[in-house]
Amino acid sequence: MGMDPDAVAKAFVDHYYSTFDANRGGLANLYQDNSMLTFEGQKIQGSQNIVAKLTSLPFQQCQHSVSTVDCQPSGPSGGVLVFVSGNLQLAGEQHALKFSQMFHLMPTPQGSFYVLNDIFRLNYA
Repeated sequence: MGMDPDAVAKAFVDHYYSTFDANRGGLANLYQDNSMLTFEGQKIQGSQNIVAKLTSLPFQQCQHSVSTVDCQPSGPSGGVLVFVSGNLQLAGEQHALKFSQMFHLMPTPQGSFYVLNDIFRLNYA
């Protein structure tokens, strides 16, 4: 019985954005030393550096609302590609920002998943 990529993607996306919005530091265990984040064109390697970047973003509170989640199984090792689009509401800002984010999830020996690749872009009108 293989895993269902759609179920993995949905569970991951729910967990990722609720954690991001509540406590960005809590995202550390979703990344590993070989993980890479490209945030608005800037490449950042490794869990510690990624979380340092995310926690240093110039807003205290935000709320993600996900519009679409697309996913595909990826490669023989059981990875999952996840592509997300949605809105990002920053505290005190009138208009939400549109964003797109791509995750490449890889299985861990413990049976969960970690983020190997993460690409984030704001979509300016």
